[in-house]
Amino acid sequence: MRQTFSLGLAVQVKAPRFQLSFFHPRYWLTWLSIGMLYLISWLPYRLQLTLGKTIGRLLHKAVKSRRRVAERNLELAFPQMDKPARDALVLQNFEAAGMAMFEASMGWWWPDWRVQKLGKVVGYEHIQAILAKGKGVLGLAIHNMNLEFNCRVMGNVHPSVVFYRRHNNPLMEYMQYHGRARSNKYMIHKRGVGEMLKALNSGELCLYLPDQDYGPKRCEYVPFFAVPDAATTTGTLLFASQSNCETVFLVPLRTAEGYEIRVLPGLENFPSGDDKEDVARVNRKVEELVMMAPEQYLWMHKRYKTRPPENPTSLY
Repeated sequence: MRQTFSLGLAVQVKAPRFQLSFFHPRYWLTWLSIGMLYLISWLPYRLQLTLGKTIGRLLHKAVKSRRRVAERNLELAFPQMDKPARDALVLQNFEAAGMAMFEASMGWWWPDWRVQKLGKVVGYEHIQAILAKGKGVLGLAIHNMNLEFNCRVMGNVHPSVVFYRRHNNPLMEYMQYHGRARSNKYMIHKRGVGEMLKALNSGELCLYLPDQDYGPKRCEYVPFFAVPDAATTTGTLLFASQSNCETVFLVPLRTAEGYEIRVLPGLENFPSGDDKEDVARVNRKVEELVMMAPEQYLWMHKRYKTRPPENPTSLY
């Protein structure tokens, strides 16, 4: 049965202004971090890749809580995989996480020519075909850890509309917003459902991440890899059914040559009206896309945290 939701108040996120208070000593460590990332962003890419992987290996040893989450996720998702293989995949995953810090700074500060030299969009014709019909495009992206840079790659071809979550640190919020504004047409508050529907009805390309655990509201419990009852958002169905749009899938990848964001056709007859089956279909497609580069996926997120009421025992 189709669920209906209140759209609520939805507004575009306003650009934060630079404040003199940013020079207060409490922000000095933040400035130091920003300065280091900015300087590193100008190093040759291959050197940044080496540094990023090295930092990732250090994080693998130091950040034990996140390592345990990644190990547990892989144990749950791939019970047939032996422990040495899982351990190797976790280490590669942390190497990708270390590089993600530099990929964010690349996305925020690199000039367009440098982004275009290293990144490309494959399959953009699928977006063009939908736009040619006068419809919006709901781009369903998976959460690979190079997403920040690949959003910039996509934005150089076609700026998009995205949900946005403010940073708790006001200085980092200023940097984050203006960095992401380089690749996005505009950004919407994370609860701005009505604004996202408006954008889709206006023929915009809008990005949405359907593969995270957003809690028990607006979800169905369906299989995701080997876990039979993973909480999966029905927000995808809301946007697809209540706006004039069609869907595509977006896969952000780091390759041997650089970066590419692959655009793939969406699901046929979607949504069908059967919410549980529709989100299960989304999950099956996400599984396929994750396996293109499983070491790059966000395994450190507690994807299986929300449990169904009839089986509330934590998997962590």
